[in-house]
Amino acid sequence: MGSMHPTDATDATDAELAETLAAIGPRLRTLRRDRGLTLEALADETGISVSTLSRLESGKRRPTLDLLIPLARTHRVALDQLVAPPATGDPRVHLRPHLRKPGSVLVPLTQYPGRVQVFKQVLAPREPKPVAHEGYEWLYVLAGDLRVMVGERDFTLRVGEATEFDTSEPHWFGPAGAEAVEILHLSGPRGDQAVVRTGG
Repeated sequence: MGSMHPTDATDATDAELAETLAAIGPRLRTLRRDRGLTLEALADETGISVSTLSRLESGKRRPTLDLLIPLARTHRVALDQLVAPPATGDPRVHLRPHLRKPGSVLVPLTQYPGRVQVFKQVLAPREPKPVAHEGYEWLYVLAGDLRVMVGERDFTLRVGEATEFDTSEPHWFGPAGAEAVEILHLSGPRGDQAVVRTGG
């Protein structure tokens, strides 16, 4: 009867750790390239030097939390996605709801850094506070009534209705009444607006 010697178990754990660490560099390179960033641009965003980023991506520098946390934040991915992404072949989508404030929930449906992001959102009643930023947004109402303010326009969308707008204009959206509203929310860089096509 063969039993696993403690050092064998340690070796297996060390090998698994080494494999996990080795996979982080290529993953970081892919994320950066997907966003169309140079090492210099990423260094500006994270405060990490170009040489350190280059060595991280090539596997010459061991990834540490103080390096991975700002990178995860900049690439808008969860830290565990950098370290251990979902196993290939698993068809399930692992959704992670984020509770914003009482009654409001944000569920990311996509995880493509730097591209159009899709969220399912439940919004509780809140005060209108318009904001402006670079990008483009598309909203579709699943349940309830959605009040939308874009620039000087102020209108209400019902279930099954949608709107899209350039977010460089001051905008705000939320429940039209006292009840929460549920929406699909697409958000992306300017130029990535939804293209609506009809058959024919």
